[in-house]
Amino acid sequence: MLALRLTRGARPAVQLRRLLVALASAGTGFLLLCTLGHAMSHPEDSSGSVLRLAWCLTPLAATVHFALAVARTDPGTRPRPGLAAIGLGPARLMAVTAATTALSCTLGSMLALLFFLHLRGDLTGMPFDGAAADFLAADASLPLPAALTLLGLVPVIASVTVGLVLRPRDDRPAAARREARSYGRFGAYGRTTAREPFGAYGRFRARRTAGEPAGDGTAETAHEPKPAGTPSARTGEDVSAAPPAGGADISAALPARDGRSEDLGPAVLPALGEAPKGLPWGIAVLAAGLAVEAYANRQGAIAATPLPGGLAGAPSVLVGWLLTAVGLAVAGPGLTHLCGRLLQSTRPGALRLLAGRVLMAEAARIGRPLGIVCAVASGTYAMAGLYDATGPEVGPLTTLGLLLVTSCTIATLLTAAVEAKHARSDTTAALVRLGAPATMLRSAAALRAGALLALFGPLTLVVAELAALPLTS
Repeated sequence: MLALRLTRGARPAVQLRRLLVALASAGTGFLLLCTLGHAMSHPEDSSGSVLRLAWCLTPLAATVHFALAVARTDPGTRPRPGLAAIGLGPARLMAVTAATTALSCTLGSMLALLFFLHLRGDLTGMPFDGAAADFLAADASLPLPAALTLLGLVPVIASVTVGLVLRPRDDRPAAARREARSYGRFGAYGRTTAREPFGAYGRFRARRTAGEPAGDGTAETAHEPKPAGTPSARTGEDVSAAPPAGGADISAALPARDGRSEDLGPAVLPALGEAPKGLPWGIAVLAAGLAVEAYANRQGAIAATPLPGGLAGAPSVLVGWLLTAVGLAVAGPGLTHLCGRLLQSTRPGALRLLAGRVLMAEAARIGRPLGIVCAVASGTYAMAGLYDATGPEVGPLTTLGLLLVTSCTIATLLTAAVEAKHARSDTTAALVRLGAPATMLRSAAALRAGALLALFGPLTLVVAELAALPLTS
């Protein structure tokens, strides 16, 4: 009920993204139902039905990835102050996000079922003069359990993926987590470096007098007597943070400012963090995929596997394409980070410095969707270059699958860009307060887009040409 109320009370932009998720789920569900119809109308071609079902995994993965990106940008399920007091902690908000994703995908699956039943003629008669009766099995009764099982794949997989990815995590280092769960002497927060047995504070002359040698041979300096009424520091407290005694000026005890404005503090500037570590692995997987495709080019007597669009190739071609796509997705964040670093090279100005710094800070957020878009674009370009007008025509289901995968990947990239824009809103507001013109912010955005296009554009063309090479010879 809470997920339904949050869904109803969202802003129009959020509702539009959820509607796009429902449409993507409807397209994927319709493809799965058409696979079921082909299996019912061609019971003798079981291998072809399994191959069609395997090709549906690509739009299914694209739909789940898009649903996850939309769930990340949902403002109604972000932690807010006071929500934990009424039982809406991070775990509960994660469950609400997963339920909202399941609602959107279930709506799309129901739309796919209604449209499928309409094309079969089960609702208002056979449309289009029965042109779709071949792959819909209009002359046979539809097995409802099988149809509901296929339609439930998208909501279940999407909600489980959202729950696993958005589950509450403790981002602190392992040492900090262990220290936060430990307590020192007499309940003091933290843990001292040297372990002491119980009662060591009052035994064996632990409270030494001034000038008496310690255990390591050094002598302790005498502490100045504190005036009456001054509380002594507890164990684990920083004594240097205590206010100076004797009515001294407090500003003298504070750390000196470095002259920077408060708007440019570390909490406002985009944090660079660590560079993505997947670039070498992505390049290695990409090279392995291209090597598999080159090996497939030398095979002549291997049985061809049907591909979408009437194409056919060796099974190793599919393995090479899969490795190439995975390599581009893994190397995307590293390439984006490298692009931002190249923008800041050779004595950059304010514009290039700002654009490169933002790219480096957002590499982990937009790099992987950008790599996936590069992989999909290279595959589409390769298929378009291999299309033969005299060969088999591209069917409606193949066109629907290509449009669905392309639209989901582009929508995922745009959603990640919106998320990155919201994440750097504090930095943008600080720059505006400091007097940065709006044209400079727009120029920095255009420079980032141009740099990414200059890097990923040629890479897409090269990968597409190498991917189409085994099918042209």
